[in-house]
Amino acid sequence: MALLLLPFVADADWFDKIRDGDDEEALYRTLYYMPKGGDLHNHLSGAVFAEWWYELALAQQERGYEYYTKVRISNCRDFGANAAANYFLLFRNISALEYASLDECEKGEYKRLADLDDREKSAWMNSIRLDKPYEGRGEFFETHWQRLNALTRNPWLQAETMVKNMQAYAEEGMAYVEYQIGGGSYEDPDGASIDAPEAFDILREALARKDVRDLGVTVRFQLVILRFLPNAEDQLRHVYKLVHENPDLLVGVNMVGREDNDKGYPARFLPTLRELRREYSGVRLSIHAGEVDEPNAHVRDTLLLGADRIGHGLNLISDDDTMLLLRHGPYLVEINLISNLLLEYVNDYSEHPFPEYLRTGIPVALSSDDRGMWESTMTDEFYVAATEFSLSWEEIKTLGRNSLKHAFVSKESKERLLREYNERIHRFERQMQSRGIEKLGPTPKTRGFVCDRYELCK
Repeated sequence: MALLLLPFVADADWFDKIRDGDDEEALYRTLYYMPKGGDLHNHLSGAVFAEWWYELALAQQERGYEYYTKVRISNCRDFGANAAANYFLLFRNISALEYASLDECEKGEYKRLADLDDREKSAWMNSIRLDKPYEGRGEFFETHWQRLNALTRNPWLQAETMVKNMQAYAEEGMAYVEYQIGGGSYEDPDGASIDAPEAFDILREALARKDVRDLGVTVRFQLVILRFLPNAEDQLRHVYKLVHENPDLLVGVNMVGREDNDKGYPARFLPTLRELRREYSGVRLSIHAGEVDEPNAHVRDTLLLGADRIGHGLNLISDDDTMLLLRHGPYLVEINLISNLLLEYVNDYSEHPFPEYLRTGIPVALSSDDRGMWESTMTDEFYVAATEFSLSWEEIKTLGRNSLKHAFVSKESKERLLREYNERIHRFERQMQSRGIEKLGPTPKTRGFVCDRYELCK
């Protein structure tokens, strides 16, 4: 007599028991080894942990790049009322070429990155982390990126930081990531300009390496513009054309920069985008919107621009009509829980609108934003969500699937990613039911955010 094989059905309570138990490590381990979908909101230069920046920047000496960083201020310049803020920024990184152009006084303010002592090295790393209670939005927007400076202009360094991130993502079970990068200002060790297509080829070469392909993480890129600059429309024309011309690698355009700077308001870009859509096809938009304190119509206006995804969407909660528009609709809100808390867009997670969006049917997915600067991971984002909002296992799977359903990839790639995700999550459920948490790997090393906030230090 033939046996009837019934399909496996996961016990609905297994995850709740782990989430509501007294063992926070068990929950963290479960979420770490859990298969994940995609990270759709991820600034590559902000995703690099400080120790990675240091290690990879020094390795670039083999290509002829050498970096110096500011370790003291000797008041070498008399700025008067027009003081340049960057001059007073400790641990700002410059190239050897920039260093050579300084006078002797200013040279004395800098030290070769490779020559930092332990105290200076620690301070250098802390300068690009948001690791102090008094640091917040101003520190992040006005100093972190300005300190990186010359490091972000090296396209080979950019490629190596991408690979390092992919390796970490593979260990966390991530399948897909869209990195936000710039569309220019690259240079070789001699200071000569490297145009964007050449920089993109460097990324392609890195992605084609066997060790990188074997990681199993699919990568695409968005090009960004700084929305409040006077020439932002020209930037938009530039990156829009680049995305159209490089569809294998580039899948979208984004707008970054503080939304509380009114010069970058969304409606400003509607005429330019309508002009561009008359000439180019196939360019998707995922745009920061609603990452502000005050109620406004930025999310609605950003959808009017043609965006398919909204980055952050915090103040969407104050716009009833747009909330109704988004319920069960085609647009996704990219949720960045750790970023929103550290940049003080919410004072506490009890204020965060994420559960309202999720549980009223607005498509959402978790993402990491600038995880290197937060000292966090995608596992941390899920840990915050599960801990603060009592996520069910079905909700966690919905978040994973949403991140792939709304990925800017071809239909064939999306179907593959979703099929593989469903297979992996199904195997994970079977493993948890049959063997339990004891058979998962060891608790991974946790980083600053969950260690500081939840005392989950490993």
